[in-house]
Amino acid sequence: MPPGEQLVELLRAALATLDERLPPPRPLEALPLLSRAVIPLKDYAQPELWQEAGALLHELLRGPLDFLLRRLEGNYITDAYGTDPEIIELFRPLLEFMYYRWWRVTTEGLDYVPAQGRALLVSNHSGVLPWDGAMIAASLYLHHSPRLVRNLFLDWFSKIPVLAPGFTALGQLSGLHRNATHLLEAEELLCTFPEGVKGIGKPFKDRYRLARFGRGGYVQIALRTGTPIIPVAVFGAEEIYPLMGSIDPLARLLGMPYFPVTPFFPWLGLLGAMPLPVKWSITFCPPIDTQQYGPQAADDPLIVFMLNEQVRHTIQRVLNEKLAARRSLFW
Repeated sequence: MPPGEQLVELLRAALATLDERLPPPRPLEALPLLSRAVIPLKDYAQPELWQEAGALLHELLRGPLDFLLRRLEGNYITDAYGTDPEIIELFRPLLEFMYYRWWRVTTEGLDYVPAQGRALLVSNHSGVLPWDGAMIAASLYLHHSPRLVRNLFLDWFSKIPVLAPGFTALGQLSGLHRNATHLLEAEELLCTFPEGVKGIGKPFKDRYRLARFGRGGYVQIALRTGTPIIPVAVFGAEEIYPLMGSIDPLARLLGMPYFPVTPFFPWLGLLGAMPLPVKWSITFCPPIDTQQYGPQAADDPLIVFMLNEQVRHTIQRVLNEKLAARRSLFW
């Protein structure tokens, strides 16, 4: 029997054993004895307490085992883009913790994002790893509709075996023009980062100074599809990994655009990859109407340049205002 089939049979047997030997699964809030803040020592002699413990253990074990079994059997559903709702919900506790607790994100201008229909979010890029895209997506998923934001990630991420499938399952796609056009024509909410590698690989001394926005490819796509452009300013992400430099030979060896060096990474190993708990803010700015120009404007370099600079200056202005008003990195 192939190893995959052996694992499937093992998981089925484990689930059957749980159902046979443990009480029916129940969440902690449904267990009156175990859910108390303090459990008196004498209660540990009660059979009912241990019945509840068995039910809780069943609850904690069954979910992950059942999830893994369905994955191995191919018994799950994705949309046309590979988005997996179960994977999104699996990562939701992590996103909520990072959003509410670790970075204490505040948002402004959520009402500018339509509850339905196409829109193109255009944001500054920073933070070494794409946490900014994750927090933009979290702000809308948790507070607005909820809407699923599809971030366009850099092409080199698609070469990383684990990250690329994970991003796809979470609704993110490679930043190809055909992907962006197809998504907007399907009335999806899209987010792009025109700074690209120059943004996330920005030295700490250049924080909150926007890099060049390229040639405005996203503007051309917005014009051709009649999509409103919503500038987004992410403030706080520049300091989560203070980038001091790059080990270029190692980056070339690994096929990466750069290999980050921070005060903590790679010196502390994986512990050094823990982002600093800097307070964030995300500002959604008023949308820019592209329909007034018509799709033919996508071939007009002057209009493309003008809109590209308008978006860039809008984001830079908000970042400057936030920087001037900041009193502390962490509060």
